This record gives sequence, structure tokens and C-alpha cells, in this order.
Amino acid sequence: MPQLDFRASRLFVDAALAAGQTVALERSQSNYLGNVLRLSAGETVLVFNGRDGEWRATILGRKRPDSLSIVAQTRAQDRLPDLAYVFAPLKHARLDYMVQKAVEMGASRLQPVLTRFTQVSRVNSERMRANVIEAAEQCGILSIADVAEPMPLDRYLSQREAQRLLVFCDEAASAASPLLALQDMRAASNGVDILIGPEGGFAEEERATLLRQPRTIRLSLGPRILRADTAAVAALALVQAALGDWTGPRLRG
Repeated sequence: MPQLDFRASRLFVDAALAAGQTVALERSQSNYLGNVLRLSAGETVLVFNGRDGEWRATILGRKRPDSLSIVAQTRAQDRLPDLAYVFAPLKHARLDYMVQKAVEMGASRLQPVLTRFTQVSRVNSERMRANVIEAAEQCGILSIADVAEPMPLDRYLSQREAQRLLVFCDEAASAASPLLALQDMRAASNGVDILIGPEGGFAEEERATLLRQPRTIRLSLGPRILRADTAAVAALALVQAALGDWTGPRLRG
């Protein structure tokens, strides 16, 4: 694991980064640095854009921070594992939590899907992206996970790449060891999609459709019923431990 400066504040900026460059701050960023973090001109922060690595930057501005002077690169850009988290949307606070944890666990793409028993039909994609960025800022992550627009489950299944591994987490599955089941699928170089259903579970016709998909593992997450946001963390941890970058970059982004 690279050495991280946990004491330094980090900020995502949507601008190219290079030594000697000046980056203008948005009003919300200026307020965050000046009024929330109490930083002023001459102090430093770490900045990243998801493309050019992480850089040390000096704050500029007279009355309040208004721009950054890019000084030197602190870490080169990395790549997230090719790991998509596919989920039935939840209500606001729990969706925020789930998105943040998926980012912390290394998901490179977030795909909401609408199922028969999905309780939330509308998703605020801008709010999701804001949570993705906040989690990346707080946890030293350099890449920004993609946020896809919601789509019905059947359309998602018809459009996804068949060579990718689909990990279908199902409370109705046999409670055999999920880690052993995943370890039998070492060849995951084409990427992994982790699918978590809604609180009410999958309808029988949805389950039957999922079981007909190529390269699919029907996975139990243990003998207890988990809430959907808890299941997200459990499933991502299992896949990262068996196939992901916890033991080396097996899933190439």
C-alpha cells in the first residue's frame, strides 16, 4: 500500500494537473477550504482529478481561497479494479452510505437497476457522484468511479458483456462458503459485476433470468439476512479478497 499523508486535506478538481499550473476554485471549494477547513493563502492541500495522479498545491487568494498553484506530484495515477457494483436503489441516507462504502471498497462503476420489488424508482445521479468524490477525497483514492444512470434489470442484463463474471447475491442461495465459491473462479480478467437486489429480494422470474445468464455465480452472504447496504460491503469484501486487488491486481481496470 502506498504511503499516504492522512493529515493533509484532499480536494478533487476537474482540471488538468501539472507543475506550475494555476487552477481556479469553484465557490463551493473556496468555501470548503476557507470556512470549513480554515485554510488560507500559502497553506497546502493535495489535489487530484482522477486522471493525472495526486499533486501538492498551494492555496492562493487575498480575502479567501480563490485558486491553487500546482507544485509537485505526490503520487502517480493508479487504476481501480474492473469491478462494477450493480444494485437496487435505496432511500437517501442509506444510498449515500452504500455509495461511499462501494467507493472505499474499490468499485470502479456504480450501476443502479430497477427490479420488481425496488422501493425507490428515482435516483439523483448528481448526489451519487458527489458521494463518490467525497469518499475518494477522504480515503486517499485517486480514481473516480463512474456513475451510470438507472435502468431496468432486464435491460441491464441484455446489455452487459457476457464474458464478465456476474456475482449474483441471493438470500435464497445455499449458505455454502462464498469465499470458496469465488476462489473457484480465478479467471476473472474480463471483469466482475456484483449484483445486490432490493430489501424485498428478487422476484422468482428475475431469479430464473439471472440463473440463465452466462458466467454467473449465485452467492449466499451467510446464514443471516443482511440489509442491502450491509450486503454491499460484505459482497465487495468477498470479491476483493478472492479475485480483486487485496492480494494483487487480478482484476485489471
